[in-house]
Amino acid sequence: MATTITLKGNEVHTIGTLPAVGSTIRDFALVDSGLNVKTLENFEGKKKIFNIFPSVDTPVCAASARTFNEKASALDNTVVINVSKDLPFALGRFCAAEGLDKVETLSDFRSSFGDDYEVTIADSVFKGLLSRAIIVADENNKVVYTEQVPEIANEPDYEAALSAVK
Repeated sequence: MATTITLKGNEVHTIGTLPAVGSTIRDFALVDSGLNVKTLENFEGKKKIFNIFPSVDTPVCAASARTFNEKASALDNTVVINVSKDLPFALGRFCAAEGLDKVETLSDFRSSFGDDYEVTIADSVFKGLLSRAIIVADENNKVVYTEQVPEIANEPDYEAALSAVK
């Protein structure tokens, strides 16, 4: 069942719904800026905040990556994982230029993450990109919080996501 969100007020749909609170997150194979594959195993035993967005080259996506980077250093046993369809090279360039060194920024350009987590946008000019969403999982990979941001042009609820890992 698709989720209805908006892009600057225009109706957009994702391919499904976010994982349910209490469910176990699925494994993934995302690519870092060095073209290394990262899976769930790389974050074993850590709380995870997935900051999912369409493209780091848009102002709101960049703002969310910066905000989570700033707040990530204060979190115990927690990793923030930024995920988009951007190429790993673009993500690496952005993180280097912005000094983002407290988060993992990974690309879904050749994986099924968007489909597995049901955040792929099904229509509109953003078709094929990922929606703006937050998924928080505990150290046992159980989902403890989700947010499908209803308007792609809006930032997520940072405090709610951060509170979910405290």
